[in-house]
Amino acid sequence: MSFIKKFIEAETVSRRNFLLATSYGVSAAAAASMFPSMARAASDPTVAWSYRNRTNPYWNEIVSGGEAFMDAQGLGKDALTHLINEGSSEKSLADVKALLAKTNGNLALAIDTNDAPNARPVVEAVAEAGGYVSTIWNKTDDLHPWDFGDNYVSHMTWSDEGPAEQTARILLDAMGGKGGVVHLGGIASNNPAIERLNGLKNALKDYPDVELLDAQPADWDTQKANQIMSSMITRFGDEITGVHCANDTIGYGVLEALRAEGMDIPIVTYDGNPQAVDLVREKKILATVFTNPHWGGGITAALAYHAAIGTFKPSEEPEAHREFYGPAIMVTPEDAAQFKTDYLENVPTYDWMDFWGPTGGQIVYK
Repeated sequence: MSFIKKFIEAETVSRRNFLLATSYGVSAAAAASMFPSMARAASDPTVAWSYRNRTNPYWNEIVSGGEAFMDAQGLGKDALTHLINEGSSEKSLADVKALLAKTNGNLALAIDTNDAPNARPVVEAVAEAGGYVSTIWNKTDDLHPWDFGDNYVSHMTWSDEGPAEQTARILLDAMGGKGGVVHLGGIASNNPAIERLNGLKNALKDYPDVELLDAQPADWDTQKANQIMSSMITRFGDEITGVHCANDTIGYGVLEALRAEGMDIPIVTYDGNPQAVDLVREKKILATVFTNPHWGGGITAALAYHAAIGTFKPSEEPEAHREFYGPAIMVTPEDAAQFKTDYLENVPTYDWMDFWGPTGGQIVYK
């Protein structure tokens, strides 16, 4: 598992470079202006993806999907503007506003707003400037695309409670239905972090002999997960007989902490990144859940772009086309090899005009 150490080192370098750039006052929007290849004709919208960073394999696949969409339009992947916020909602909003000013609102934006409360100011800024925005993962339940005419094009999330409960049941069964489990989650205010912890709690109702020893946010970060897991081991020791991780990159940090202590206990993760799928195939992770980030990244950019150029009018679409669930596939040791062949080694060619084909229906609020 040497790749885990390399992954942690890469995260460190990425964060250091980001901080260095920030110290010189270089925002993602400002950086884009340094590259002439990113210049757009006045009649053609700038297409941008706003995300955490590309070191994370999940977000790399999201952005790769956005680039694949740009290539399919004949624009070239270098035409995609990158707004990298490194997990800062403040920077996310500031970069969007800067790019709106730079483009005079001629913007098609795909974005994960980093946390749910940040979605509203982002959407309001884009709508006020006359741009178009499609969001994924994070927004508050009272924020809806149809309240903003055509400018808030769509929101896609994933119904994580059910799949997270499935992975939890796989984990709890592997523990023999007894012992102690810990959960390492994402950013506490993130919708998927909340749902994935709820999935574990739902499963635990049927396992009275399993105790939830602790649940802590690891902010989707490998290094933080490694530190938290190390402290959990110090605190609970052999009481921990299973680990429920909110995503794959958290799982990498957990595995490294367990390896350092010579512990071999079952863990489950989420996202279906290539490295995690390999670990599932090797039975070092019991299960992960693939949310097809390549398709999600491309179709989110496609929706914003085609709304911006008038291919379709979002306000004329049904609500199920404006708030919807993305696809999810469970990956276990039995099917990991075939899954890797079908989705990772041979990435399907997607029809970027088939906006809602693989989606899982309209979002349901509790």
